[in-house]
Amino acid sequence: MAILVFEHHPCETTARIGRILRDDGHRLDVYQPYEGQDLPADLDGVDGLIAMGGPQNVDQQDKYPYLAREMELIRQAHQSNIPVLGVCLGAQLIAAALGGEVAAMSEQEIGWRPVTLNFPGTTDPILAGVPWQVVQFHCHGQHVAKLPPGSTPLASSQQCKVQAFKVGLRTYAFQYHFEWSRSDLEMICGRQLGPEGVDTRPILEQGPTYYPRYRQFGDRVASNLSLLLFPLDKRVDHRNRPVENFRSA
Repeated sequence: MAILVFEHHPCETTARIGRILRDDGHRLDVYQPYEGQDLPADLDGVDGLIAMGGPQNVDQQDKYPYLAREMELIRQAHQSNIPVLGVCLGAQLIAAALGGEVAAMSEQEIGWRPVTLNFPGTTDPILAGVPWQVVQFHCHGQHVAKLPPGSTPLASSQQCKVQAFKVGLRTYAFQYHFEWSRSDLEMICGRQLGPEGVDTRPILEQGPTYYPRYRQFGDRVASNLSLLLFPLDKRVDHRNRPVENFRSA
């Protein structure tokens, strides 16, 4: 059994989420459809699904046809009570797949900006131990304009009303990035944002101020996801042998 992972850019991996899941004994089955890799035909042998970020937009399915297939698998997983997690683009794919709406923002949200928990977020177990307001890292020009039916909003910001939400009990979505390590952030600034014309100097200069708390609470969310969202009884027994993580052929 494995957690199915969709990646959409070489810089936007599962990062700290994946490392914590691995350390807790989970096995990740990583797909990179942007490289032309075919997605799985079904969810057999899957005990969780994670969709990560990327530069694609939900409305670009003609250009990136694999997005439609991802949304179909997200919908199937949600309907089958398989835990689902989405980050940035992944959150938007969840919203669109389950009946919500995604639209362009009037201004991109990039860099370090505060996020505030809504009341349901202050009591949600996945966000346990996270302050009501904390600076997160943002990298998006689209947002969830309308939540799917049955959603619970968990966090918001001044510029983006839907920063985190859940649908039911086992599907969670985060618009902001809580998963990046210091090296991940440096790579994002150097290989993704910089070539797009974003002035990354202020972002890197603010890193020493914001990163320690950002990483502390990001790891707390990742640990909560590993312990509470993904099923404990599906973990690989790694007490007597190393956990093998792999990218699908």
